[in-house]
Amino acid sequence: MNVVVPVRARLGIEVVHDLVCPWCFLGQRRLMRTLRRRPDLLTDITWRPFLLNPDMPRGGMARGEYVIRKFGGEDRARRLYASIAEIGRADGIAFRFDLIRRTPSSVDAHRLVRFAARFGLATEMVEALFVTHFTEGRDIGETPVLAETAALIGLDPREAQRFLLGDAETDSIHAENLRAHRLGINGVPCFVIGDGHAIAGAQECEVIERLLDVAMVDATP
Repeated sequence: MNVVVPVRARLGIEVVHDLVCPWCFLGQRRLMRTLRRRPDLLTDITWRPFLLNPDMPRGGMARGEYVIRKFGGEDRARRLYASIAEIGRADGIAFRFDLIRRTPSSVDAHRLVRFAARFGLATEMVEALFVTHFTEGRDIGETPVLAETAALIGLDPREAQRFLLGDAETDSIHAENLRAHRLGINGVPCFVIGDGHAIAGAQECEVIERLLDVAMVDATP
């Protein structure tokens, strides 16, 4: 007797994020942990760029100057970062804000994610960039650092560097950032699951899982 196995729907997940956003790192870790405990779900993840600092110079900015402009002073920034670091430890993230000397423009890092997507490695690239920036304190606005990070996930660093030295995908990054704002997304991370189910913030795994289940019900033929 032939048994007909129901076809499982693939669930699309769009993650609007910025690679210099610590909350996005937390959100990414929680999303991936949720998906690991739900092997019954088939998902396609698309990483959408968002620019928290759209006017950041291409060469970045000294960290001290940045925190004064962003938070009004180093004391406030230090308290905020200490709080984020404490939250991160519970998710296995060793934030090292003290190692970060420059706040980079994230445009080229987003471009590198697009480059990695050509090889089916966008998710791995996002994770690697977060680690490079937030746990190693390296400048992900620098092309050599980006090329080295690409090599960590098995990409050819020379090919990655050639890509970054051009301007491919630059306009697309800015266009997607503008699109996100037009859709009313003013903060990240933001997860858009299935047919328009959206949730903002670095949500706990249980919250993400509930949204996945709701979206899956809607996607089931």
